[in-house]
Amino acid sequence: MKVVPLCDKVVVKRLDAEQTTPGGIVLPDAAQEKPRQGRVLSVGDGRLLPNGIRTAHQVCEGDRILFERYAGTEMAINGEELLIMSEDEILAVVA
Repeated sequence: MKVVPLCDKVVVKRLDAEQTTPGGIVLPDAAQEKPRQGRVLSVGDGRLLPNGIRTAHQVCEGDRILFERYAGTEMAINGEELLIMSEDEILAVVA
């Protein structure tokens, strides 16, 4: 099943959490915080302006992004944990 977001929404899959610290210490699952990076899986049509024109998204499918800690709504679709968020909640694109 493919998820197609509406308007200015994007569907994001979180990247995997780091298993070790930079010093080499292995972190247990309870000590790992959710990553705030993800990969954009799909984008909506864009925000509808009052004059009837849709604005283009600043992110594209496949972009690696940074987002806020509590951004988006978590959904489980086909066994995958996905986030559906507004484009305004995206902080940056990682090049």
